[in-house]
Amino acid sequence: MPHLYLVDGSSYIFRAYHRLPPLTNRHGLNVGAVYGYTTMLWKLAESLHKEEGPTHLAVIFDAGSKTFRNDVYDQYKAHRPPPPPDLVPQFPLIRDATRAFSLPCIEEDGLEADDIIACYAKAALAADWKVTIVSSDKDLMQLIEDGRLDLYDTMNDRKLGRDYVIEKFGVPPEKLGDVLALMGDSVDNVPGVPGIGPKTAAQLIQDYGDLESVLANAEAIKKPKLKQNLIEHADSARLSRHLVTLVCDSPLPEPLESLEMKGIPPEPLRAFLEEHGFRALIARLDGTGSTRSGGVSSAAATAPGATPTQREVRPEPKIDRSLYETVTTEEALDRWIAEGFANGFIALDTETNGYDCVTAKLVGISLATECNKACYIPLEHGGHDLLSERPPQLAADLVLARLKPLLEDPATLKIGHNFKFDWIVFDRRGIKVAPIDDSLVMSFNLDAGGLNSHAMDDLAKKHLDHDCIAYKDVCGSGQKQIKFNEVPLDRATEYAAEDADVTLRLWRRFKARMPHERVTKVYEMVDRPLVPVVARMEREGVKVNREELIRLSHEFSNQIAELEQQICSEAGCTFTIGSPQQLGDVLFNRMGLKGGRKGKSGTWSTDVNELERLSREGVPIAAMILEWRQLSKLKSTYTDALQQQINSETGRVHTSYSLSGAQTGRLSSTDPNLQNIPIRSEIGRRIRDAFVAEPGHVILAADYSQIELRLAAHMADVPQLRDAFARGDDIHSLTAQELFGEVTRDTRASAKTINFAILYGISRWGLAGRLSITAEEAQAMIDRYFERFPGIQNYIADTLGKVRETGFTTTLFGRKTHFPSIRAKNQGERQGAERAAINAPIQGTSADIIKRAMVRMCPRLEAEGLGAVRMLMQVHDELVFEVPEADVERASMVIRDVMERAAEPAVTLSVPLGVEIGTGPNWGAAH
Repeated sequence: MPHLYLVDGSSYIFRAYHRLPPLTNRHGLNVGAVYGYTTMLWKLAESLHKEEGPTHLAVIFDAGSKTFRNDVYDQYKAHRPPPPPDLVPQFPLIRDATRAFSLPCIEEDGLEADDIIACYAKAALAADWKVTIVSSDKDLMQLIEDGRLDLYDTMNDRKLGRDYVIEKFGVPPEKLGDVLALMGDSVDNVPGVPGIGPKTAAQLIQDYGDLESVLANAEAIKKPKLKQNLIEHADSARLSRHLVTLVCDSPLPEPLESLEMKGIPPEPLRAFLEEHGFRALIARLDGTGSTRSGGVSSAAATAPGATPTQREVRPEPKIDRSLYETVTTEEALDRWIAEGFANGFIALDTETNGYDCVTAKLVGISLATECNKACYIPLEHGGHDLLSERPPQLAADLVLARLKPLLEDPATLKIGHNFKFDWIVFDRRGIKVAPIDDSLVMSFNLDAGGLNSHAMDDLAKKHLDHDCIAYKDVCGSGQKQIKFNEVPLDRATEYAAEDADVTLRLWRRFKARMPHERVTKVYEMVDRPLVPVVARMEREGVKVNREELIRLSHEFSNQIAELEQQICSEAGCTFTIGSPQQLGDVLFNRMGLKGGRKGKSGTWSTDVNELERLSREGVPIAAMILEWRQLSKLKSTYTDALQQQINSETGRVHTSYSLSGAQTGRLSSTDPNLQNIPIRSEIGRRIRDAFVAEPGHVILAADYSQIELRLAAHMADVPQLRDAFARGDDIHSLTAQELFGEVTRDTRASAKTINFAILYGISRWGLAGRLSITAEEAQAMIDRYFERFPGIQNYIADTLGKVRETGFTTTLFGRKTHFPSIRAKNQGERQGAERAAINAPIQGTSADIIKRAMVRMCPRLEAEGLGAVRMLMQVHDELVFEVPEADVERASMVIRDVMERAAEPAVTLSVPLGVEIGTGPNWGAAH
């Protein structure tokens, strides 16, 4: 019986791209994906010939991004980011690689690869052939027929049949399209029905048979929300059913018989391999190379600037947890330490009994030196109660003493993911880990801004196509959750060693990408050296006055209760102010206020924009609600929560800084979030009063003055602003004079609003709202601003032009921020991306500068004999220190100098950076 194999070549391309680091051939062309694709296709052809003996085979590609589905639904796949710029030129070379194997290479305009595969599959089945589709795509699973058509998942080396579909989706293949239509697909932007996931969709199809029957019986469904969604989004479900239905009857581009496999002749394969310098593959073709080793010759296909002695880059083996080792003897420990020294690098991760790195107990350490060569060293497992035995393991003090020379060795690179946590854990045990690389920070530098999450499990799925063991899978969840030191050693080893193994693999990929994508500068000069600095800051923490917090909470409670009475009195009824639905009903139905807008759910919007609009229109209740919301949030987030967050061991509050939390590069903080305390309000100052210095010390706050405006003057090349900053003039007064011809309190306030709003790409409508003027007046102000400062308008135009072309912006230090929505068809989404893109280079450069100041600060203070000064917090453009009273004057001079010169010598600015310094017994008084 003829057996046809249909290879989903489009999915192979992206797997190949992420499988190997960037490589170039002797012509300087990027060929990393080409090489990865070639080895994958070779392996497939060899294994199939030996195991299945297919008689016919074809590789199917997507011809382009637009198909008939885009004509049906213009938002289809609208949110997919464009392919990486270095991958696009490799598309035709990958087609060449397919033809070099003398294999059919098929694509068709207007159809997706899945549709072409479906057409060939149905034609082959009609001819009584057997069919195997080389893919694990869920859409193609609709075609499965037991005994006749299956899917082959090469990543996991398994065949997928009817039973697999039923187990995964709860329905057989012929019903899968109905399930996909209900659940939708966020990747392809298939809308589906809101609130329906895979389990609900499967249950509905099981209960009613198919999509149309589900929709016909929607009124009978008991769950109100599900019923409502099915009724309201029935058209969306039918559209989705059309989008996920595969085309099966389009004419075949080439007849079935032409797909016959006749072996892989040496030519033209040899010519293709020689053209691109794939010497290891040429050796395989000649029979002199291992079929499992295929690498790229370091002399023929390497990263630019690579030395002739660079190691060959080979495809990584699939993750195999059975190869991991549990280290329970000194001999084994010494062997791993020796290998780390010999390697010159080692990936590591810590396991603790909690998430608070300041107090958590170290229960184990994992190491990795090569792919699949990883271990777990348990330290505190078992023995947590009288009935449990302590499994064999080495004493923690012995292990740390043996590891200390390796972890502190300046010639051995230590690699971690979100390594500041591990740095603190080791620092508490007297180990100063250095030097380090952090794969989370590398990922952020490469792909910041809407491209992906930087969590290790998500990166493993994206870059390695690997599903990591989830923490809940080993420790459970809810009331039955156990601590990690209670997990059996075999399971703990699989989980922990996998983390180190995955970290090493991610590091290798990111390290190779960085010079090609030109992010090495920002990583090496800004973010990598910041990791231990932030870790040290987190460990230091800041002292908080509990009594002051209790007093403020009580005061806020009284004010909130008083406001609630006033609001209900103004409304003429008692209602739940925190309920947006009840509040909207009161404002726009009961009180009859005009100008309200409803959301998709049909309820009135009561967001901050609506309330501020009503407040500007003189509606008293709107101002009261805004104040009530602010007080309620500050009370719950700060004055109440901070009391619970005072560490019982240190007596201080230890925030957690995220190195990848804000896409422009700014640090963000949680538990508590220090970034959201109101800056200029009296309430915000009073909360800051609770952050106090230790006896004999003061709080010193050093704040960059108008740094974003200064950077705009430099980056946009605005002579008037540059000269004004050089003279020390008031920049808002200058703008008021330029725009209004006079400087008054009102014109200066308006100029200040305009200065900052323009840098955030504000629209005329947005500016009109802020200044309480008409849209026409606001547009006139914007036009006048650009007329007086044409450099700003040119900067905005240039920035938008570049981001539309490349998909990202860059700071002066090379930090990239990606904006995948910059080409979105939805106007609101696209304009939001444009506004963010205008400000990203400025805000990102500001973040880079303060980070460089933080990195240089402690070494400089120590060199000046000021080692007792502690850097406690970073909040936007401000650094906060705890300084001995006797050192305030000298410390102020050093801190100012470091901050003002932080950009140099990497970047020379045409405007001076100003720093304002204040001191006091608490943070509020230091402002």
